Amino acid sequence: MCVSCKAVMACAVTLCLCGPVHAGGIDRTPFSTGLLFEPGRIVQFELGGFQPEVSGKLRSGTVFPPGLKSGDMSTGFGTWTLGVKLPLSEKTDLVLSVDHPFGANVAYPSSTDGYPLAGSVAKLESQALTGLLRYRLTPSISALAGIRIEQMTGDAALQLHMGPAVLTYDLAASREADPGYIIGVAWEKPEIAARVTLSYLSSITHDFSGRETTMGLQARSHWTTKTPQSILLEAQTGIAPDTLLFGSIRWTDWSSFSIGPDLYRQTPFSVEGSDLVDPVADTMTYTLGVGHRFNAMWSGAVIATYEPSSGDIVGNLGPTDGYRSLALAATWTDGALSATLGLRYIEIGGAKTRIAEFDDNSGWGVGLRLGYRF
Repeated sequence: MCVSCKAVMACAVTLCLCGPVHAGGIDRTPFSTGLLFEPGRIVQFELGGFQPEVSGKLRSGTVFPPGLKSGDMSTGFGTWTLGVKLPLSEKTDLVLSVDHPFGANVAYPSSTDGYPLAGSVAKLESQALTGLLRYRLTPSISALAGIRIEQMTGDAALQLHMGPAVLTYDLAASREADPGYIIGVAWEKPEIAARVTLSYLSSITHDFSGRETTMGLQARSHWTTKTPQSILLEAQTGIAPDTLLFGSIRWTDWSSFSIGPDLYRQTPFSVEGSDLVDPVADTMTYTLGVGHRFNAMWSGAVIATYEPSSGDIVGNLGPTDGYRSLALAATWTDGALSATLGLRYIEIGGAKTRIAEFDDNSGWGVGLRLGYRF
């Protein structure tokens, strides 16, 4: 059972590459310990793309006339990850990986008829280098520990249309790299392909500086942003010959994440002292999947993910709240080589900002994973 289920799992974990999700509005490549438990030496490269469609309209009760449509304000994007797993000894394994944990691409169409944020754009980029160790304390219990170096930067060019007047705000942030850590524990029962892993990822604090410009005024600002801490519970077990049931639960501390340059709070873009990116409610993300090995070369998986909506007011640069998704994946294996192709549909949860309401939004993701054992 366990040998077959390992082949199935190579396909099942493709949930990480089938298209970035919208947790907290900026999640791109969520962390997983899956590669650490692959047998032997392996290198994996993943390439993913996601095309969302997020639009809304002005709601009543604001200074703007209700009903004006925003147009699609979220652009498509791609991600990539690279990971290598190496056994260091009989009891110790190491994973080195590069990924892009967070990101945002915002572009309100400039052709919308009177929408107050028409022409506003913003981008957030990140990259992380992770080293993760696994040490077997007993045949069934392992301890996990690692270091994560995260780099982040961003910029924004906002417009606010108020009648014939157009107010502007621009931000160019520094690029900062700072450390965090990972700790965890795992239990395994290989004869039934069972494993449970509990991991904690620390928050990472970035001290940014940036140039802010608004209506002819310019300032050099400093602010602190903490990317969220999280707790991840992953589990799997064989339920029949060549069939694996797997899933995860992840808590993410989005209530500690904000981007608040000083000058921004003094502009009309800030409502009641709001930040450029305000904290949102913490999220719980649930994933459940089934993988099956059809023969020596082919396996497949079906994966469902759900993140409940909080109902809180969110920012105009990330007007989403929860999501549901379904992914299909197929893996081809021939000796040391493997290739996984995944397709994911995401129903993006509706959300309210201080001026608009966004609903009936969705997106498609596609991903390719290539693996080589050496």
